[in-house]
Amino acid sequence: MGLDMYAYSRGPDAPSDDKNKIYYWRKFNALHGWMEALYREKGGNEESFNCVEVELTGDDLIRLQRDALNDVLKPTDGFFFGAQTIYPEDRASIFEFVSKGLAALSFGDRVFYNSWW
Repeated sequence: MGLDMYAYSRGPDAPSDDKNKIYYWRKFNALHGWMEALYREKGGNEESFNCVEVELTGDDLIRLQRDALNDVLKPTDGFFFGAQTIYPEDRASIFEFVSKGLAALSFGDRVFYNSWW
């Protein structure tokens, strides 16, 4: 059991269960905290940020990349969320994800983040 995190895309008119995997993370709690903050900024109001989908725009992805470069992402406490350290490979995964996410958007797909813990 733990924090499993997913990024995926789907076509603009595709049903919600039609998902194309972009990226998977395990217990990268700093990214999860960043995504929860984004969800709240966008008006999300679910009490628990678990199994909640967040749509990401190109601006969101660029901001995530910038925040990763500038050490804005901070470890987030949570049940089964893993270590409180951000490793170099964690930052590298963000850059790879942003590249894939922007590519999906350029083809007209929508990009989402979701998690389960």
